[in-house]
Amino acid sequence: MTEVTLTTPAQPRKLSGFGVYRLLAKGGVYWLVLALFAAGCLMSRDFLSVSNLLNTLRAVTLLGIVALGVSMVTYSGHYVDLSTPAIMALSGIVAVAALPLGFAAAMLAGVAAGAAVGLINGVVVGYLRLNPIIWTLAMMSVVEGLVRWAFSGKQVYPNASTSAGRLMLGLYAANLPGGVPLIVALLGFIALGTWALTHRTAFGAKLKLVGSNYESARMTGINVSAIVVVAFVLSALAAAVAGILLTSLNKVGAAYIGAGYDFAAITAVVLGGITLSGGRGSGFGAMGGVLAIGLLKNVMTLAGLGTFAQVIVQGCVFIIAVGISSSALRRGGRDDS
Repeated sequence: MTEVTLTTPAQPRKLSGFGVYRLLAKGGVYWLVLALFAAGCLMSRDFLSVSNLLNTLRAVTLLGIVALGVSMVTYSGHYVDLSTPAIMALSGIVAVAALPLGFAAAMLAGVAAGAAVGLINGVVVGYLRLNPIIWTLAMMSVVEGLVRWAFSGKQVYPNASTSAGRLMLGLYAANLPGGVPLIVALLGFIALGTWALTHRTAFGAKLKLVGSNYESARMTGINVSAIVVVAFVLSALAAAVAGILLTSLNKVGAAYIGAGYDFAAITAVVLGGITLSGGRGSGFGAMGGVLAIGLLKNVMTLAGLGTFAQVIVQGCVFIIAVGISSSALRRGGRDDS
């Protein structure tokens, strides 16, 4: 008689078997935030001052708004919206140009212009299935070209002699009752809204499934194309709001407004644990990535590092942080690809 040996199925690896890596995976980018905060405290007495911390937060507020929007596209499994800088420039310059219609109408016009670009991106990527990176990169060139053509390559300035113009110029620096900066409160509101949308709604569940497995989502009856459209529109809306605020800060509407925000946003998103393949991560993680960027720049400034040195250090820190995060996930039995 042949002897049969029964074996139990291999059990999946659990994070509990890897204490340190479990902590790294759980804390994510916020371990880097904590480390940078500690470094700042040791480096300068001025670091913990209210003015320094508030200035640090102000400096990354617009990036935070943009990153939260981009995170919706990344979470859906469509990598990144590279048309973000063009949307910011378009929304800002349209808002300034529309100020003669009134402040509220100008703000609505700027946001609508940005949303329109997001709608086009979503329809083309969601329904026609074009590569999101190639398409949004091309869209950035088209929108930037249209802005330069429509305004003859000139900058547009708000008219400070009108009430609408003065409101536009003071929008970025405005404070709410109690002294809370408007832009900081707006970032908090958008962050809370993003969390609620992705974790407490049917849309959020569908968005996660689309990002995790596009074909499985489609076979379950989800209108995956419509979900992708909404993700791109939300990204564009966030970029439009940030673009209007950035225009207020610079006190001019121009085609170059927003340059560099696309790569900064995706850096924050990936650093915060949202995988480019989609379906993993959260807006909470993206905010951690934004805070890490802000604290790192602040610490390097306090240390007296020059611009070029800051760029080198920032790149090295991000590479190390992403490598540690990926290693933690692999050791915990999960794939970060």
